[in-house]
Amino acid sequence: MKLLTFQLHLWSFVAVTLVHGQDVKLSTDIMALPSRIAFGSCADHEKPQPILRDVVGRRPDVFVYLGDNIYGDTEDMEVLKAKYGQLGAKPEFQALRAVVPTLAIWDDHDYGANDAGKEYPKKEDSRGIFLDFWQVPTDSARRSHLGIYHSHLFTENSRTLQIILLDTRTFRDPLAHNTVSAWKNDYHPDTNPDKTLLGEIQWKWLAEELRKPADVRIIASSIQFGHQHNGWESWTNLPHELLKMISTIRDAKANGVVFISGDVHWGEISVLDVEGLYPLHDVTASGLNKDWDDVEPNQNRHGPVVREFNFGMIEIDWIVTDPVIALSITDVHGKTRVTKRLPLSTLAIGNEPSKAD
Repeated sequence: MKLLTFQLHLWSFVAVTLVHGQDVKLSTDIMALPSRIAFGSCADHEKPQPILRDVVGRRPDVFVYLGDNIYGDTEDMEVLKAKYGQLGAKPEFQALRAVVPTLAIWDDHDYGANDAGKEYPKKEDSRGIFLDFWQVPTDSARRSHLGIYHSHLFTENSRTLQIILLDTRTFRDPLAHNTVSAWKNDYHPDTNPDKTLLGEIQWKWLAEELRKPADVRIIASSIQFGHQHNGWESWTNLPHELLKMISTIRDAKANGVVFISGDVHWGEISVLDVEGLYPLHDVTASGLNKDWDDVEPNQNRHGPVVREFNFGMIEIDWIVTDPVIALSITDVHGKTRVTKRLPLSTLAIGNEPSKAD
């Protein structure tokens, strides 16, 4: 009965999305202004995913898949389709999709190869399979450009939420493999300014999106943004691109930005203090049914790390004068392990980092 009641409280609306100046109407069942956004990543399609039933129990207005939604790792597109089929056949996945609208981006394993970037030869074929599986409408502007980046605006009662979906794979140059003892794990920061993570076209698009009026902006990145470099994949491997993100937000005068990310197989909240901007929060929810033996140090971590299977939540109280954004990570046992509450006014350009602790 709870699921039925929740479903009846959803209603259809039309969100207008602009990509490269083209109006696209996206029919969906997301509430006009979501206040409960759930998200997660890293889901082995061959194993049970009981945590999805816990997600449904939290009654989110939308769920964002942050990549590694399956472990494809193939150049055989029939194999990739079959693995998506395994995910789609799971009862717990079907239960989620029946009552919770979903948005999705990809990471390396559902893109097609471990740590792959623009060199992956089947990226266009994989893109088509991705868009079809996630039921992206045939007339969506998301199908009219390279990559799978996109943006949604939701407005009600003079408040606006923007959800920006990044593509960190299609355009990314090769990373610098670690060959020196000064660094650990697979990669070290590459200072080559000619290398890109998002690519010129996506960067231009993102700058335009961030200039659109919005109160809260959730930027979905498959890889971590706000943490301490640890040698695994993240924005810290291309530090000039991380700085470009900061300057793009600052130049657009975009308040209210919060990052969500996945990939690493543990959950944490990172806070990157940025002089002249405001603290940039990155909620990493990973994985839905994947974990990792060793958790890396992170000097930007807020609260404890979550080693068990987990998902993230952003809950926004739109009713109060200064909307409150509550960040949290919940484990597979249904226990909320780490939280942080942010008055929206603390995510305004010019706020000193100490004001948003």
